[in-house]
Order: sequence, then structure tokens, then C-alpha cells
Amino acid sequence: MKLVPLFSSSSGNCTYIGSAAGGILIDSGVSAKRIALALRDNGVDPGRIGAVFVTHEHTDHITGLRVFCERGHIPVFATAGTLRALRQAGALTANIQASVMPKGGVEVNGILVQSFRTSHDCAEPCGFTCEAGNGEKFAVATDTGFLTEETCAALLGSDTVLIESNHEVTMVQNGPYPYFLKRRILSDAGHLSNSACSEFLPKLLQSGTGRFILAHLSRENNTPDLAYATARAAFDIAGAKAGVDYELTVAGA
Repeated sequence: MKLVPLFSSSSGNCTYIGSAAGGILIDSGVSAKRIALALRDNGVDPGRIGAVFVTHEHTDHITGLRVFCERGHIPVFATAGTLRALRQAGALTANIQASVMPKGGVEVNGILVQSFRTSHDCAEPCGFTCEAGNGEKFAVATDTGFLTEETCAALLGSDTVLIESNHEVTMVQNGPYPYFLKRRILSDAGHLSNSACSEFLPKLLQSGTGRFILAHLSRENNTPDLAYATARAAFDIAGAKAGVDYELTVAGA
């Protein structure tokens, strides 16, 4: 399998996971046109997307959902709470097959996709793990105020993890955002900070994770260099060497 963060920021999020048999999308937070172009730029035929899995209903994760799925007759999977919110927002129509995530997961294009609960200020948010028949496992965990026990358990043992490193706490505290927004970002139902993310990375490394992708960076309260440096420092303290023990990248917007 391969994991490609097509878009990753507060402006829009969409991740491709797939193999020779086809693939899936996690979220569709930019226009359907941009998603299709990004897929083609990465050598993927949009017609080979077997399903879109939605983490939650915020606009930066669902902007292109309705058009992309209607045009391609692509099914949607999400938690029950998220599906209700999507219908209320008009992001789902009668022409789109929408299903609640089964407890045991669902297999699409040879990929077993399972959900796990996250902590965010929306109806019923989740992240996803994706496992191939050969045991290769990828995980996507963004938009969570903290790493719940369920999230940590789901991520451990993944070969590749795309994980939120949204903000630097001091930049939020000293930045221009109004108080209510600062409070939201820093809350347990907000977004994961650089430090909170980095604290968990060595545990993932010990569990077998070799590729780390820092995602959903705030343009106002973070920088790619700062997120990378914070994560790199955690690995250095653990005695791990970049390029030898692990691969660390930052997803671009």
C-alpha cells in the first residue's frame, strides 16, 4: 500500500490510501475537481476510489464530498453521528450510498478499514486504520484534542502513521486569535499540539512504526520546521536516528 496526503491543513484535508487493486480516500475537504487533479498527479485514476471514509463533519474535511461521490457513484462510510451531521449539512443526498462504519470494519479494494474514536468538538469524530492482506497497516489520526486510550491502542503497530501536529501552544497563546478560539484549540476537544504529538512518537517507533507524517498543521499557529524539529527532538532523546530508524515528513497543504 501507499499513503499520500493529498491535502493537509485547516483549509482542507484529503488522504489517499491504496494499492494496485485500487484505493480509498479519508476525507474530502477540498473541491471534487482539486481532489481528482491531485489523484491524477499522483498516478491514481479517480475512478478506482472504492469509498470515502469521513472522520467528521467540519467543512475542511467534507467540502468536496457530495460532488465527488455523486459523480463517481462512490459510497461513504462514517460513524452514525457523523452521518446524521452530514445529512443535516446537505453533504449527502439520496444518490450517495452512505453507511455506518461496522464494528468489525469494512473491506474496500483489499483494504480492511476500521475506525477508532477521537476527541473533537463535533458529532462523533473518529480516525481510521487501514490494513492490507499482507498485514501492512496504515493509520490516520487528526483533529483530536488529545490521544485517547482507544486512539493510542489503534495506532500502535502501524507501519505508517499520519498524525496531527497542529499547533505550537505558545503561538496560540500569544497569537491574534480571540480568547474563545484559543480556548477551543487548546482544549481536550480541539487539536493536537506539537508537544503532545511528539511525546507519543517514540512509543509508536517502539511498536514498529517506521514512517511518520505530521499533518493538519495550522498556518497561523505552527510552521513545518517547528513541527518537524519538535518531533525530531523526541526521537533524538529516544536515541533513534532519522533515515535509519525512522522516516519523518510533514504533509504539505
